[in-house]
Amino acid sequence: MYRKNEIKIEFWSLSENESFARNAVAAFLVKLDPTIEELFEIKTALSEAVTNSIVHGYINTIGKVVIRALIIDDCDVRISVIDRGVGIDDIKKAREPLFTTSDRQERSGMGFTVMETFMDKVNVSSHPGKGTRVTMQKKLSTKKMSTDGREG
Repeated sequence: MYRKNEIKIEFWSLSENESFARNAVAAFLVKLDPTIEELFEIKTALSEAVTNSIVHGYINTIGKVVIRALIIDDCDVRISVIDRGVGIDDIKKAREPLFTTSDRQERSGMGFTVMETFMDKVNVSSHPGKGTRVTMQKKLSTKKMSTDGREG
């Protein structure tokens, strides 16, 4: 594994920071020339992970969310979203479609399902009372260039 580049972003668990996180990571990845679909998928999965930290990790309180994004070997992307919130008691249950700990109607319980749909790998580690780390990985398609510089 060759680590080509890495960023770390830390911000308060405020809902308005979710779009900042999504756009900052997208800007970091744009140099890899991902397809529009790949960028959409990564941004959507990241939004779900960050929203989970904000809504479920820091219930009725504000804390820090950390994103660590790595570019590996020119086409592999690994993104971790880390909080020091309440943690997840039962990760297997939390990953079930439609499961939510939120009593608010607008929460569908599809966050982990969305992450798993759009990313190649999703790993969740959590300790109640200590926080959660969601690590997602995606291999981007590589665009082959012909000898005259055109995609081929």
